[in-house]
Amino acid sequence: MARCCLILGDQLSDNLSSLRMLRPDDAVLMAEVWSEATYVNHHKQKIALIFAAMRHFAARLLASGREVHYVKLTDSENTQSLCTEIRRHQEQYQFDGWLITEPGEWRLRSEFEAVAAELDVPFDLLEDDRFMTSHAEFSEFLSGRKQPRMEHFYRQVRRKTGLLMEGTEPVGGQWNYDHDNRKRFSGGSTPAPLVFDHDDLTREVFAVVESRFGSHFGTLDHFFWPVTHAQANAVLEEFIAHRLAHFGDYQDALVSGNDTLFHSLISTSLNLGLLDPLAVCRAAERAFHDGRAPINAVEGFIRQILGWREYVRGLYWAYMPEYKTRNGLDAQWPLPAFFWDEQLTEMRCISEAVRNTREHAYAHHIQRLMVTGNFALIAGCAVEAVTDWYLAVYADAFEWVELPNTLGMALFADGGLMGSKPYCASGKYIDRMSDYCKGCVYQVKETTGPTACPMNYLYWDFLLTHRETFSSNPRMAMVMKNLDRMDTEKIQAIRDDARAFKTRVENTGSDRQLTTQDRLL
Repeated sequence: MARCCLILGDQLSDNLSSLRMLRPDDAVLMAEVWSEATYVNHHKQKIALIFAAMRHFAARLLASGREVHYVKLTDSENTQSLCTEIRRHQEQYQFDGWLITEPGEWRLRSEFEAVAAELDVPFDLLEDDRFMTSHAEFSEFLSGRKQPRMEHFYRQVRRKTGLLMEGTEPVGGQWNYDHDNRKRFSGGSTPAPLVFDHDDLTREVFAVVESRFGSHFGTLDHFFWPVTHAQANAVLEEFIAHRLAHFGDYQDALVSGNDTLFHSLISTSLNLGLLDPLAVCRAAERAFHDGRAPINAVEGFIRQILGWREYVRGLYWAYMPEYKTRNGLDAQWPLPAFFWDEQLTEMRCISEAVRNTREHAYAHHIQRLMVTGNFALIAGCAVEAVTDWYLAVYADAFEWVELPNTLGMALFADGGLMGSKPYCASGKYIDRMSDYCKGCVYQVKETTGPTACPMNYLYWDFLLTHRETFSSNPRMAMVMKNLDRMDTEKIQAIRDDARAFKTRVENTGSDRQLTTQDRLL
């Protein structure tokens, strides 16, 4: 008798563990449901991407001869919840069992386990082996470690996979070339993202999103995301051929109006299952061995996938659900309205990051970490609001990857589990890595006063607020000494400006306050 396999929107892989176990007469269920599109109000492009990719994957399965029960969002019988769709289909078809590859979110796994306890047929939750590190392997890595740092984990997985290895030693004699990957962009042409023609399936999804999610953040006007395996492979090939060689040098650079620079744009495809992470790493490694890309670029790229991606997933499953409630710095300030509307801020760095996010459901990792993330950290924005924002607005954001990166790395809210120090910075960092400050009405060289860059006085106010916490951190010793040398008058001015900024934003939703005369000074 037939069993059924539920495939989620981020499980669009031919080698999915549940698919591999299906017999010829087993069926597949896929469902577009309101509850998954609205538990945070996801960006229009994110919803469109997932639904379009799901529909194309279902067509792929149908073409292979598989029986597929596909529930569209607009179907009249759609119960708009994955769990109730499981119950509905079980009642209607009387399947002999269910096979589901574990979801990427703890929330869904918990819900599926509750459904499994209700049904009177076998309900098998299988491990997602599309990752290079199993839960058991990560637990072994954590064993005995008070501070499970990514670098140690990364070396371990390099040895396991043999990527960029010569026997037991790393290619080039170094494990990490990050110090070579911090160049400011010197100008010149950069490749434009691939843009695909939208077929009937994708256009139909666009119409549904505009109709049902019209109030959600973002626009579909600039949609360039791949929605099929073939398109995802085309993006990867374009990256290897035209971007990878320069990716390392400029991966931390910030350039006004240049939203993608030399970044790969494959994170959505990896997280949906349209690309295999190990195959992607092997392709980059071949480019190095073929002389098409330097070691700093290839190592930096592979580290993002083999290191960070696997590491944050391991931490997520190891520490959830408690991890989501952490707020180590007691950050409570409401997330400013300009995170949803770039017209409400005169900080050019924030405006550029939010515009890019609104137009593309995308921002590269430095915009996320050192612009919006840094602001949220030093302003003390409420952790839950910030993590919900990141989860909602980025097309590649699923909780297993988004939560540790936001709560742990950007906000230092996990008590230092991920990082040995907070990634906090004043406007000097943004000025060094970007051209944003040149066109900003605020002055990056000023710490206080009406024209001072808010990143400056918020940074020092943040350090003053958490002075006791950071004073014992050896990696913060130098900056804390600088703080100790500040005179009382300057400290008071910093405090006053930070308080005035926050009050203005709370009262008006905007940081705008500079008069024409101020700007001319």
